[in-house]
Amino acid sequence: MTTNSSSTDWISVTGLEKGFETGSYALDNSADLSGKKIELHDANGGVRSLNVDQDQLRVDDGDPVQVRITSLRQGVYLLDWLDERQKPTTSYTVVLDTLSDSYTQVVGTLPTFDVIKTGLYERALGGRALTDVNVEISHGAVNQAYSEGVCPHAITDELIGVRNLYRYSPTEVYEHVYLNENFYTWHCLKGVEKNLCDTDRCHYYKITEDLYLFIWREKIVPTLGIVMIDEQNHRSDGKIFGVGDTEDAPLANFPMASYCQRLNDTEYPDEH
Repeated sequence: MTTNSSSTDWISVTGLEKGFETGSYALDNSADLSGKKIELHDANGGVRSLNVDQDQLRVDDGDPVQVRITSLRQGVYLLDWLDERQKPTTSYTVVLDTLSDSYTQVVGTLPTFDVIKTGLYERALGGRALTDVNVEISHGAVNQAYSEGVCPHAITDELIGVRNLYRYSPTEVYEHVYLNENFYTWHCLKGVEKNLCDTDRCHYYKITEDLYLFIWREKIVPTLGIVMIDEQNHRSDGKIFGVGDTEDAPLANFPMASYCQRLNDTEYPDEH
C-alpha cells in the first residue's frame, strides 16, 4: 500500500498577503467620512477625536496615518489603521455605527519573535494561552457622552454551528466552521494555503441584523484577523495583521474581502 502525502508547510503572513493580492475582492475605500470629525466617547469618560481626510486619519493631535475605511452596510463603517509609534506596533480597528451612534474598537498587538519561539507544548503545560496575539475589545458612543446600553453591539452565538464558504479572490477559497463561543476552524480549499487548516481562538459580536464582527487569533503563525460578515448581502470585509518573514521585516497588515455563502447549520441533539 502506498501512501501519498501533500505538502503541509506553513507560510508566513507576508506569503499569504501575496496570495491574496491577485484579483482580490477587497472593497474600495469609502469617502463617506472624508472631511468629518468623529468623537469616540468610551465607558471611562475618555474622548478621542478622529479627523478623516480621504485615506488619511489624524487621531487627536497626532500625525496623520494611513487608514482604510470600508462599508458593507449603509451607515456602518470599518476603520483600520496601525500606530507604529507605539511599541509594539499596535493595530486599531473601529466599527463605526452611525445608525446607533456607537462604536466597537479592537486594539491588537503581536508577540515578539522571542515569545513566538516558545513551543505550543510548553505553553499548554505552563497554563498559557496557545496564542500570544492580544486583543482588547471595547465599546462606546459616537459624538455623544457614553451611557450604559448606548452601544447595541453584543457578544453573540448566532454564528455558532454555521459552516460558511469564503471566496477572497479567484484563487483563494476558505471555509469556516464556527464551533463554539471560543473557537472556530478554518480550512483552505484553494490557494496558497491549500489543505492547511487549524482551530483558533475567536470572538463574535452582532452589530445589527445579519451583520457580525468576527475576530480571530492564530497560534501557529501569529495572526490577528478582523472581518465584518454580512449574511444578507453575502459579503465579508476586513483585514489580516501578522508578523513578517523575519524579526526585522515589516509587519503585514492587508485587506481581505470575500463573496460568502452559508453551506450548512449544525444542530446537536438535546441530549448531547
